[in-house]
Amino acid sequence: MTNERRKHPRSRLLKTARIALGPKTPKIECAVRNLSEGGACLHVHSGTFGIPREFQLVFESGATHPCRVVWRTEQRLGVSFH
Repeated sequence: MTNERRKHPRSRLLKTARIALGPKTPKIECAVRNLSEGGACLHVHSGTFGIPREFQLVFESGATHPCRVVWRTEQRLGVSFH
């Protein structure tokens, strides 16, 4: 039995993306470790300290997703897309 609470199944992958905090703020590089229709797990190379609860996730393709942090560790963020 599992305690899975996700609404959408996630696919494992490894893509580069950037966390955008604002138009004039430098973007923070991260790796997308898994992805679903409703969210993602991000590995932040420089650490998650100082990353606010909401931000824009920008993929290499140029696609963006507004994100809300659901959980965090020192170097990982679990986010939901909203």
